[in-house]
Amino acid sequence: MTRLAPLHADLALLTDQGRRRSLAPRTGIDFASNDYLALAGDPRLAGAVREAIARGVPIGSGGSRLLRGNHEEHEALEAEAAAFFGTEAALWFSSGFAANAALLATLPQRGDLVVHDALIHASAHEGMRLGRAERVAAAHNDAQAFDDAIRGWRDAGGTGRPWIAVESLYSMDGDRAPLDALAEVAQRHDAMLLIDEAHATGVFGPDGRGLAHALDGQEHVVSLRTCGKAMGCEGALVTGAAVVRDFLVNRGRGFIFSTAPSPLMASAVRESLRILAEEPQRREALHALIAEAEALLAPCGVAPTGSQILPLILGDDRRTMAVAAAVQAAGFDVRGIRPPTVPAGTARLRLSLTLNATARDVARLAETLREALA
Repeated sequence: MTRLAPLHADLALLTDQGRRRSLAPRTGIDFASNDYLALAGDPRLAGAVREAIARGVPIGSGGSRLLRGNHEEHEALEAEAAAFFGTEAALWFSSGFAANAALLATLPQRGDLVVHDALIHASAHEGMRLGRAERVAAAHNDAQAFDDAIRGWRDAGGTGRPWIAVESLYSMDGDRAPLDALAEVAQRHDAMLLIDEAHATGVFGPDGRGLAHALDGQEHVVSLRTCGKAMGCEGALVTGAAVVRDFLVNRGRGFIFSTAPSPLMASAVRESLRILAEEPQRREALHALIAEAEALLAPCGVAPTGSQILPLILGDDRRTMAVAAAVQAAGFDVRGIRPPTVPAGTARLRLSLTLNATARDVARLAETLREALA
């Protein structure tokens, strides 16, 4: 028995369950990425990077932000992002996962309670695991369940601060959180509200400011805006009160001990913010595509979500991957999603709508899906 036998055994079990993953190249028409506005390869972003290089902006930061890694491009991005989203301050992280983990590991304190949506992202779970606060799941998108959880905790003697953690748009279901109702719960219980806007930023709200834009600037609201999805870049911006930013800089281990992101990427994100404000036609085109896709895909069993994320839930892991393979063979990049990414029994095709595809592409995909599901 080799020292690596436990790893081999675990991978064999995943194979038997039909859940073993592997990396696959990007081929076919894009129905898998989060590049919703087709900005990842946009000439404006490339031009912003070229211009930054010409100004002498370095590729690497050379260290953490608290050492020599802090660059004027980082600070310019954060100032512009705070102004764009209407908050006191912003802090840039290397990824959405890193930002979410740092938020939930750092902000809630011992004696506090984090009530999180049952379907919240794995990065939030990682942060809660590292944190010191008690945590409990609330039924998905059920504001009353959040309220009940906080009341129950208070009745049991909880004296700290409640924290409500949700996504504004869920990445695997495409549905929206009841943000107005959750904001009322937060006000009622003097709670903090953490909102992950990863899949809403750039797609919804004025200038693409997200679904939580009306809550921005309130003292008890902290939002996360991923830059690697509709914005076409990478990293993530945490926006909120200045004291939240300062606390993360001083106490957030995921920020303190990480090499700062590339200053060149900060230049690209700055340009992406300008594109969101200056090119509303991208959002308009995407929403038109969403409406067409919902009609075209309905006969395949795809329920409308009103968003760019349309799941086709098939349930069985093996069937899901077989249908995905058939669709991929026909030239469409559609990926199967299995547990534990989604709950057991809800394996699905996650159909992601981006401006990298056209309505004609969606029509061809619908025809291919009907044949694969027959």
